[in-house]
Amino acid sequence: MVSRGVFYLVTAVLFVAGLLLMAYQHVTFEIPFLPGEQRTVWQVEAKVEFEPTGSGPATVDLVIPDVQPGFFQLSQTTASIGYGATYLQRQHSSYVEWTKRNPVGLQSLYYRGEFLADNNAQDSAMIVPNTPEVVIEEPYATAIGAIVTSARERSSDPFSFTVQVIDELERQSEIRTLLSQNFSRPELILNILHYAKIPARIVDVLDLEDGRRNRTLIQRIAVFEGTHYEIFDPVTGTSGMRPNQLIWNANGGSLLDVQGGKNGRLSFTTIKSSVPVAQAGLLKVMTEQAQGNDVISFSIESLPLEEQSLFKGILLLPIGVIIVVFLRVIIGIKTSGTFMPVLIAMSFLQTSLLVGLIGFVSIVCIGLVVRSWLSHLNLLLVARISAVIIVVIAIIGGISLFTYKIGLTEGIKVTFFPMIILSWTIERMSILWEEEGYKEVLKQGGGSLFVAICAFIAMDSLIIQHLTFNFLGLQLVILALVLIMGNYTGFRLSELKRFKPLVDQISANRNGDETEPEYVRLKRELNTLKSNPRAFDQLSDSSPKPTSLAPTTGTAEAQSRADVDGPGKE
Repeated sequence: MVSRGVFYLVTAVLFVAGLLLMAYQHVTFEIPFLPGEQRTVWQVEAKVEFEPTGSGPATVDLVIPDVQPGFFQLSQTTASIGYGATYLQRQHSSYVEWTKRNPVGLQSLYYRGEFLADNNAQDSAMIVPNTPEVVIEEPYATAIGAIVTSARERSSDPFSFTVQVIDELERQSEIRTLLSQNFSRPELILNILHYAKIPARIVDVLDLEDGRRNRTLIQRIAVFEGTHYEIFDPVTGTSGMRPNQLIWNANGGSLLDVQGGKNGRLSFTTIKSSVPVAQAGLLKVMTEQAQGNDVISFSIESLPLEEQSLFKGILLLPIGVIIVVFLRVIIGIKTSGTFMPVLIAMSFLQTSLLVGLIGFVSIVCIGLVVRSWLSHLNLLLVARISAVIIVVIAIIGGISLFTYKIGLTEGIKVTFFPMIILSWTIERMSILWEEEGYKEVLKQGGGSLFVAICAFIAMDSLIIQHLTFNFLGLQLVILALVLIMGNYTGFRLSELKRFKPLVDQISANRNGDETEPEYVRLKRELNTLKSNPRAFDQLSDSSPKPTSLAPTTGTAEAQSRADVDGPGKE
């Protein structure tokens, strides 16, 4: 026999392992504990158009997004008739390269990427740039020096310095007008930062808006302090990225390079969609595995759809099992068969509760009538059960045909009932009727229906279905709880009614003066003993001694025998 210590250790290990597995799936794959949560997926299509310069070959290089905070790239594809497409790395940037030997006419090339909005994505492919030597002619050098001197006095780090530079440009309109003659606004701020020996670069950003076409990239300034960086709007000085902004070109390489063509144009189309969180987590896992990363997925959604549909029902069975164990072991409800209510509840999931109840009661009642007739034939057990199975099939077929003919198509669903289980249920109820009477049949039959309804309500819950399907660790938790309940040996709740007469008697009994209930007196004396432990000795001294009654009792009994038997009997 396994010791209690080993039993509780195994149970605790199962319970903790199940919780850790659920936490792993929740954290790693972002599977929520409640259904209905959605994640945003952006589909971005970049369109490149150009005109060939002659009959020679054409090569087009387009920089594409890399790893960045706030987004996880799910997929990327190209669409270009007659072109070869290659993904490559160059100067710390990712590119897609299209090649064709003899393009003719206006050319259109497409790149499409899917990006999952992911708050847990914190990695970045952006590297710290080198700070070049800036050589600026006069009078621009003097104007930039004045801006740098003024901004440095009112700043403490590269980020506050950048804000002060943009503020100075806004306040000193004459200097801004002079410098804007030779530089665009982002280039001007970048040159000022480089003049102050601060690492920075221009990055190209795409604003993501649902259903927008012909979008272009906007320029932002990335400012570095060590390996940490912040991105600034060169016009307003606002720091940070909005949730719907995607960094398209992070490391300052050439955005679009067309060899063998002219008039290259780049435009973007963005579409927003939502997917369930569980599906988003699965897409992330599939992407990681396609990239060669080792990611262990415990999701059923990685299986084919046919197997997913099968497991979706099977994984609900432990929910019904734990309800049966609780209602039978803890509550003490009697059922006809151990796990027959679980199978009936599974049938209710297919038929709906009302149709299932009507069908179950009808089949069992008709089956009991037929079984009572079969009992008069004195058949062997195997033959009798076989006959009941055939009768049950006939009853189900008859109910389905009758309800279909009268237009109640819901009645066809009674075919989902487990026929073998129904046959054994009818057999057991028939024997129980003969041995215990109809009251016991009603008690066990009603208990079975009550347990089946409770199991159906639990298994029909969207939250329960979501948890069982997405968190396999829940099965270990249920197993641990079943083991704990199986170790319970106390009174069932339904058995406590046996003690009601005793409770009534204690409540009604009074002490000798008939003014105080007995339980009140006992509680008062217990409080007295708790406050004064020596009170027990005092109560013992004041109570009558049982030894003093023995001689008296013995003498009285001897005198009684003497009076009855006479002197000669002594």
